[in-house]
Amino acid sequence: MAKFTFLVLTNPVPGREDTFNRWYTEQHLADVLRVPGIVSAQRFRRMAQQRISVPQPWEYMALYDCDAPGPQDVIDGLQARIGTTEMPVTDSLAEVRYACLFEPITEVIHSQLKA
Repeated sequence: MAKFTFLVLTNPVPGREDTFNRWYTEQHLADVLRVPGIVSAQRFRRMAQQRISVPQPWEYMALYDCDAPGPQDVIDGLQARIGTTEMPVTDSLAEVRYACLFEPITEVIHSQLKA
């Protein structure tokens, strides 16, 4: 089995952020989690404070942890569903988005510092 992370960067259509967030959190995450091989999902919003102050094109990120025979199995599962009744897409999702698969190259390393 291949373990990897599917990263998706998105934005809402201007003025449709509430609809976008409701759809993504209340419907889309569950739709994606029904794809065989996708085992967990979490959404993130970009924070106002950043290490450097430069324009950032993406407001939202979703991370999906995958454990599948191979990446193509997840890709095929997504492609077969997206835009169908199994995985409808809202018109509040901006058309331009970024999606990419990443494989781990190290184990998770935790800080030894105590809070």
